[in-house]
Amino acid sequence: MNELTNILGISYPVIQGGMGNISNAQLTAAVSNAGGLGTIGAGTMTPEKVEELIIRTKELTTHPFAVNIPMMVNAHVKEMVSLILKHRVPVVSLSAGNPAPLIPIFHEFGVKVMTVVGTVKHAVKAADAGSDIIVAEGYEAAGINSPNESTTMTLIPQVVAAINKPVAAAGGIGDGRGLLAVCALGAQGVQMGTRFIATQDAPFSDEYKKRVLGADDTSTMIIGRSVGKIRRVLAGSYAKNLRELENQNISVEEFNKATDEDFHCAGALNGDEENGFMNSGQIAGLIHSLPTVQELIEGMMTEYNLQLNKLLPIKESESL
Repeated sequence: MNELTNILGISYPVIQGGMGNISNAQLTAAVSNAGGLGTIGAGTMTPEKVEELIIRTKELTTHPFAVNIPMMVNAHVKEMVSLILKHRVPVVSLSAGNPAPLIPIFHEFGVKVMTVVGTVKHAVKAADAGSDIIVAEGYEAAGINSPNESTTMTLIPQVVAAINKPVAAAGGIGDGRGLLAVCALGAQGVQMGTRFIATQDAPFSDEYKKRVLGADDTSTMIIGRSVGKIRRVLAGSYAKNLRELENQNISVEEFNKATDEDFHCAGALNGDEENGFMNSGQIAGLIHSLPTVQELIEGMMTEYNLQLNKLLPIKESESL
């Protein structure tokens, strides 16, 4: 237990990424039931759909879970806030926008606030605005990324040094070794998305899971850099075609249309890489098993402790 787990009311310092638009109650509840913090990602979904997911998640778990609101992406932010308060969701995750106006509202009702950032500057602003936890996400992460392109290894220690709030690390983490590594950098926990795709509890397409399990260190690619809309995905045919269109000077509007969430769902939920894309972080190259969420999280903590014991300081009598 540490400050992060105490704030969130969870047993293990493992947070599920939002996975906007492919988010579901089954996986969210499985993460929370296993002692982590499951998260519903609002993405561009309607209030009605998100409320349905909240209600179903509460039927599947009595443990804390979160709702992620991408503030500049979802057109129904006010309604999302109302839903979280109405259903007494204990934790909210804010991303893609300025969290300052919303934090006092959530705090008035006892909701804990996490803010996802990709730079030290934004981490300081979010901490000063009252965020309870900062999730610092490196460039290795799946999906939409910060144009700053800071890696997790460099971002985490700088964020930890700049603020006085618990930090969770995101991007490039999928096992106990990764958890231990970011804790050594000063983080108190991790947020993972890609690793939860390849679990038995995740109701995504079998093809999506197979692609993650079969990935190596070169299996993901960045699209959208040319238009300032960086997104990390698996290198499938649709994504490669988008890269070619970028080479032909695709416009921002055309790129936004081509990466609409319908194409995300086509890839992730239908397994169709001819007509859609699959988000994935670079950690996919280290994923080779399909455990339950319970097995994954418990295995992470076991591996964390085994690796920690290997790294314990040598005895004073043996010191140099």
